[in-house]
Amino acid sequence: MSAPVSSSTPSSIDAQLRPLPRFIFASRWLQLPLYLGLIVAQVVYVILFLKELVHLVMHSFTVSEQQVMLIVLGLIDVVMISNLLIMVIVGGYETFVSRMELNKHPDQPEWLSHVNASVLKIKLAMAIIGISSIHLLRTFIEAGNLGREGSSFTEAGIMWQSIIHALFILSAMGIAAVDRMSQPVYRNGQGGAH
Repeated sequence: MSAPVSSSTPSSIDAQLRPLPRFIFASRWLQLPLYLGLIVAQVVYVILFLKELVHLVMHSFTVSEQQVMLIVLGLIDVVMISNLLIMVIVGGYETFVSRMELNKHPDQPEWLSHVNASVLKIKLAMAIIGISSIHLLRTFIEAGNLGREGSSFTEAGIMWQSIIHALFILSAMGIAAVDRMSQPVYRNGQGGAH
C-alpha cells in the first residue's frame, strides 16, 4: 500500500515547523536589505559608466589613443563589476533567501538554472579574475611611464599587482578543484561505486 502523495504548499510546510526552526529559517530574510543595497550600488555603477562615457565622447578629439584605451578599459571594468553584482544579487538571493521562480521567464540567465553556493563561488572567482585582468592590463599600458614624473605606478606596485592577480588565479583553481573533488564521479552517464 503506497503512502498518499502530499500536496503541501510551502506555507503549510512552514506552519508545521516548530517555532524555533521556523524563526531560524525565517532569519534568511535579514539578507534582503543587503541585496537591495547591492541594487543601489548597481545604480551608482550605471551613473559612473554614463559619466565616463560622456567624458569619452566629449573629449574624443582631444585625447590620445592610449587615453581612449584606458577610458574604454575603465568602462569594461565598470561593466564587469556590474556583472559581478548581478551574479551576487540574483544568485545569492536565489540560493540563500528564496526561489524566484524564473523557470519560464524568457530572460532567465542560463547559469541560474543550476546555481548553488558552489557554482556561485566559482563564477564569482572567475569574475574577480576578469576584473583583476582589466586592472592589470591598464597597469601594463601605463607601465611605459615608469620612472617619469607624474607616473601612477612604481615597479614594486606593478610587481605586487601581478602577484595578487596570480594569487586570484590560484585561488580560483583551488576552489574549482575542491568543488570537483566534492562532486560524485560520473562517467558517460554512469555513476556510483565501481
